Amino acid sequence: MLDRLLASAVPEVASAAVALVAVDGEPVAVAAEGELVRYADTAGTLALERPPAAADSIFDLASLTKLFTTVVAVSLAETGAVDLDEPVATWLPAYYGDRPTITLRHLLTHTSGLPPGRRPDGVAAGSRWNFVLSAEVTGPPGPYVYSDVGMITAGRVCEVASGAPLDRLVDGIIAGPLGLADTTYRPGASLLPRIAATECRPERTAAGGGSPASAGIVVRGEVHDETAHALGGVAGHAGLFSTAADLMRFAEIVRTGGAGVLSAGSVAEMTRDHEVAGASFRQALGFRIGDPAIVGPLADAYGHSGFTGTSLVVDVERGLTVVVLTNNVHPSRGRAGIRDLRNGVAAFGRSLL
Repeated sequence: MLDRLLASAVPEVASAAVALVAVDGEPVAVAAEGELVRYADTAGTLALERPPAAADSIFDLASLTKLFTTVVAVSLAETGAVDLDEPVATWLPAYYGDRPTITLRHLLTHTSGLPPGRRPDGVAAGSRWNFVLSAEVTGPPGPYVYSDVGMITAGRVCEVASGAPLDRLVDGIIAGPLGLADTTYRPGASLLPRIAATECRPERTAAGGGSPASAGIVVRGEVHDETAHALGGVAGHAGLFSTAADLMRFAEIVRTGGAGVLSAGSVAEMTRDHEVAGASFRQALGFRIGDPAIVGPLADAYGHSGFTGTSLVVDVERGLTVVVLTNNVHPSRGRAGIRDLRNGVAAFGRSLL
């Protein structure tokens, strides 16, 4: 049944798709369909070499990266390196000294008032972080405004507070302890044969430019998100690559109440409803609760989606984890049907119980 669900969506929704359903931390259904590189350009020209997708294929996680950044921040809060309710100005005074009411908690719940995005197109490499971190707020803290800028800032706070880069924090706090061998920023050449391609676009310029066009190079093995790419490939909102099996193990942090990465109390705080106004779901720290775009019948499940066509759903009460990885943006963005696929796989998972 899971095979048929994916086959019905490939290649119309995505050229490659992998789905995994786990119960109590053990996979009960895994399927892979399609080709990791199907197209040579956005005109739909078929690529000369089209390697098949497999259960261990690696996908650009896009905004699922935000969940890893959240766990890093909560872990640092456990050690006292950060305080979720302390002003961001504590760590970034040059950018937030005049905005003392914005806290790390605001960043992690998308209630900081920061804008959705701020792409540093045409900005010199040495000035891009300054450009993004100096983004003006769109309003006071409180209402929900989904913000990549906020999560980029949260990742930067973690770096300043710990004295370590974000990729090393993710590896040391999450990937290493959980054995996530295929979860990484900036994957190396050895992983490239297993990575699904994303959008076709012109060569990215030295100033960070480049936009979707009718032809161009296939993006594979480098982050799809333009802002993350311009910032060097490591950012709090996007940039991680991973497999379905690794994401299942990451989900154990939520499902088991820590998985040795966080304390049960920290997980409870991370996953509680923060009663944010203006969202179509309940917002926890980083995680969404009951997001109708991904959870299907699992109304109280935690999770998130990613722009490239990824999603992670964790239903703690049922012991159910659902992972969907696709390259919905290959060869170009705007392809319909990804919401139906995510909800369909979640519904399939529910039917197994």
